[in-house]
Amino acid sequence: MTNQLNLGRLILRVGVSGLMLFHGIPKLMQLLQGDFDFPDPIGLGGAISLILTVMGEAVAPILIIIGLKTRLAAIVAAITMGVAAFVVHGGDPLKDKELALLYLVGFIAIALIGAGKFSIDRK
Repeated sequence: MTNQLNLGRLILRVGVSGLMLFHGIPKLMQLLQGDFDFPDPIGLGGAISLILTVMGEAVAPILIIIGLKTRLAAIVAAITMGVAAFVVHGGDPLKDKELALLYLVGFIAIALIGAGKFSIDRK
């Protein structure tokens, strides 16, 4: 049973975070190219918003996939998805915020259950 639980944790971590990277990598490339033209949903400026988004959509998912500081990284990713769902898409219909909400639920679950045995954290 323990190995099944740990395998489930691994699948959840890699699945949710791997898919999130499809959103985060283009933003990381934008940041690395010095293009700071990015929306400012929380009033910190486009450059800061881009950096925070890259942290939540690229850096945190990579840490989650390898299982390093998993719970903390999942909290960062969950906050990013909370902003996406409730601020960026706050006034939109559910179908437009559904993906952000699914990621939010996944990252909250990861934060609660941890990385498991198949990770660098091994907890």
